[in-house]
Amino acid sequence: MSVLRAFISMGSNVDREHHFRGAARALQEAFGAVMFSPVYETGAVGFDGDPFFNAVAAFDTAEPAEIIVEALKRIEDEHGRVRGVARFSDRTLDLDLLLLGDQVVEGPGYALPRDEIVHNAFVLRPLADLAPDLVHPQLGTTMRCLWEVFDLDGQWLKAIEFCWDDALA
Repeated sequence: MSVLRAFISMGSNVDREHHFRGAARALQEAFGAVMFSPVYETGAVGFDGDPFFNAVAAFDTAEPAEIIVEALKRIEDEHGRVRGVARFSDRTLDLDLLLLGDQVVEGPGYALPRDEIVHNAFVLRPLADLAPDLVHPQLGTTMRCLWEVFDLDGQWLKAIEFCWDDALA
């Protein structure tokens, strides 16, 4: 079984710091060593809600996408994620598998690479920070280049101080 790098988007607009710290610990417990991007505060997209914290996490794994997605849903549920509400709504924790190596696949509840990478600043910016030279498996362009030409089109984000080491202590 080959080891691939998984990239996960993280978002929360309910008790943000608490849920980010808990998610960091849960990801590390589930997958071992995890790298994290800077954290950004961003506006809600698609609905009128409180600002989000957004970041991207990465880890190496031999697990298939289905197992990773199940683990992410379990972590969300442990952090009070309510399912069955409007797609665009407040979230205690939102974890999405963005990329798994250079796989281009669809499965139950996921598609790789995730479409949000090229549409949402809150996904692309932290991904470009964490892995600027990573090449998008369908577009053949690095995350740095994708970010350099990204049109914010009303989206906003600002870097915030967040110490991942404190979250993992």
